[in-house]
Amino acid sequence: MSSQDHSSLRVPPARQGPGPTPAALVDALALSLARRGAGALPGDRLAPGVGSGTELAQLRPYQLGDDVRQLDPAASARTGTAHVRLQVPERILTTWLVLDVSASMAFGSADRLKSDVAEGVAQVVARAATRHGGRLAVCTAGVERMLPPRGGPHAKLGLRKLLEEGVSVDGTADRGIAPVLHKVGRLARQPGLVVVVSDFRGELSWQRLLRALAARHRVVAVEIRDPREERLEPVGRLALVDPETGALIEIDTSRSRVRERFAAAAEEERAGVARALRHAGADHIVLSTRGDWLRALGRALR
Repeated sequence: MSSQDHSSLRVPPARQGPGPTPAALVDALALSLARRGAGALPGDRLAPGVGSGTELAQLRPYQLGDDVRQLDPAASARTGTAHVRLQVPERILTTWLVLDVSASMAFGSADRLKSDVAEGVAQVVARAATRHGGRLAVCTAGVERMLPPRGGPHAKLGLRKLLEEGVSVDGTADRGIAPVLHKVGRLARQPGLVVVVSDFRGELSWQRLLRALAARHRVVAVEIRDPREERLEPVGRLALVDPETGALIEIDTSRSRVRERFAAAAEEERAGVARALRHAGADHIVLSTRGDWLRALGRALR
């Protein structure tokens, strides 16, 4: 990554991370997510060789060097000779994580920032992706960076370093998630799982690209919201700055008509995002900066 890319990123001053993430709950969510992704793989695409799985590949006499944990007691007792049971390995799944690091993700008025929730979701996705030899690739939108598909601890370490770099600074030119989805579409040749974590603010130029991805992959869209983006409190005159464009607007929140119009516009915008995701064929999950996002994610993945 170039130094210019680094200068476009910052760690939000209010960053506090995703909060408590009990290992047992994260593992359960990772399993649910991995099962969703497994449905994207056709039955004739298997990992090479033999390994740990549920489908029998071969039952043969024990040979020196075989794993004794693979001994089959029933076959050994029946034949009087030690036999080992070899399974077809689990199908290799590549998970593509598209992570929004645009400036709007640094906003949060409740328990944490949107980027904090996104960080937690990314950790769950990484856990799911690297189960049973799977691989994780990461692409960021806002400031475009990429980690190629990797498995095991290297994938998780790369993601952690990327998350530590923060989000875009205010006013940084942002082309949204569309260019990154286009890149994933070119690179992800084999069926897999695509997880997009974003607040989905701005234009819906990504809808066609997401539909194209959903035609080949299982796509999960995780939308992160903040309560203050959906309604205004009556606190008098406010000067608001769009973090992604730097545009300044002043409004009088003491006027009920202003608050009503804002709430109606916000509801219409979120409904439009939901329709676009549904028409694109993506599984839509909504999380909030208020409350326990981890349990909300668990309910959505049931």
